[in-house]
Amino acid sequence: MEISGIFTALFIGIIIGALGRLVLPGKQRIGFWLTLVVGIVAALLGTLLAAAVGVADTDGIDWIELFLQIAFAAGGVALVDRLRGGGNRRRSITR
Repeated sequence: MEISGIFTALFIGIIIGALGRLVLPGKQRIGFWLTLVVGIVAALLGTLLAAAVGVADTDGIDWIELFLQIAFAAGGVALVDRLRGGGNRRRSITR
């Protein structure tokens, strides 16, 4: 992988991760670096799934691929937020 490919992956990861956070309601308590990692993984998974289904190479913008990437990012952000103890967890009432 060339250095330009690494920078492109980081840039796309930031955008996809941020879009994944935007579609989720409420505040997510994960940092920039976790958002970046989730975004990169979501971009890769979305691209792989779009290629497997056969909708990755179209003329113009690949809207289905972009939708899949954002959906993976939203799911990843929600999962990481939940695993880190954020989100709307029920509090136990002690007596």
